[in-house]
Amino acid sequence: MSDPASPARPGAPRLPVLEGPGAPVQAVGWGAGEPRAEGGRSVVALAAAGRDSAEDFPAPERPGVGYLGAGPPTYDPEPTALPPAHADRLRELVADTVLDGARYGTYTLRAASVRGDSGRYRGEPRRDTLLTARFGEGDAALILVAVATGARATEGAHLAAADACHWIGGAVGRSHSRLSDDIRAGRRGDLKAGLQRLTDRGYGKLRARAAELGLPPEAYTASLRCLLLSADPDCRTRVFFGVGGGGLFRLRDGAWQDLEPAAPDPAALTCDPVVGFGSRPAETPRRDRLTVDLGIPTPPAPYVEEPVPPQAEPFRFRASVALPGDTLLLCSPGLAEPLRGVPALAAELADRWGSAEPPGLASYLADTQLRVKGYADDRTAVAVWEA
Repeated sequence: MSDPASPARPGAPRLPVLEGPGAPVQAVGWGAGEPRAEGGRSVVALAAAGRDSAEDFPAPERPGVGYLGAGPPTYDPEPTALPPAHADRLRELVADTVLDGARYGTYTLRAASVRGDSGRYRGEPRRDTLLTARFGEGDAALILVAVATGARATEGAHLAAADACHWIGGAVGRSHSRLSDDIRAGRRGDLKAGLQRLTDRGYGKLRARAAELGLPPEAYTASLRCLLLSADPDCRTRVFFGVGGGGLFRLRDGAWQDLEPAAPDPAALTCDPVVGFGSRPAETPRRDRLTVDLGIPTPPAPYVEEPVPPQAEPFRFRASVALPGDTLLLCSPGLAEPLRGVPALAAELADRWGSAEPPGLASYLADTQLRVKGYADDRTAVAVWEA
């Protein structure tokens, strides 16, 4: 299985799809080899770690519940146990499932976040958080979709994920006018610099919150992945940024492409923007370095004033131009891992989402819950259909 943060390189192989009607669907997670449990880990590995295996909890067969393979995964696909609640902290509760959608300009947005089979059985809260928000009005409006996943096996992981989404949402909302202008004008360098500072500041808050709770930073943190979409029908630039695991894919001409941007490499940067591959360095088209003092008064910073410490994990950024018929998919590790590792799942979703007409909310939710034995984590998926 590929590392969710593996970079996309020119010429890298596309995720496979099954071709032609009636092509066989590969049975996954069954037959030869070591049995697998949640998160793709083997039952043997889980037992060695002192955790229950998925094989300990046989799931009943339920008609109408979609899955891939020769039989259903072992966990019950329906919610079983609720997470524990505290009378004085009811705002910390998260729903099992969140579903949202919208339509602006030339695209249709669908977003869903679902608690995994493992969490549903164990009564654990959903570690994934989904935030969808619109800032501004008319063509100048900016749509933000943020997905965060709390650290595994840590208490309060869902709270860290919620904090990460809410803090980046507030920062984007306060700077939405400038961000919207930069996206519509194609100022990729400005976007990358500003969004990186906003993200660093959010992670600085997470570290501060961890210190307040008496926890190490790694015990109160989350991966964060965001999409910025303009409501302007003449703007087809789609901006991704974030830190940590997950996936960014594009369905084009029936094939999935892994668009996960590489970690910044100064030696690979050029002065000209390349469609779909991040941004140019801090340099003008006339090769004037933006750090040179030209004697021009510096205006107030449009994003974040105070300095922030650098992030331990690399900041990833990608600004690409969408084409009619594209489907862009941003997802948490719970969907990115099986999508990269199970060809049958990639093929099935390509078949379901390859048409020009996007699915309704109910159909989209069912699609995102297509089950694969061996993967039982939360799934959050944000898809954008281009007309």
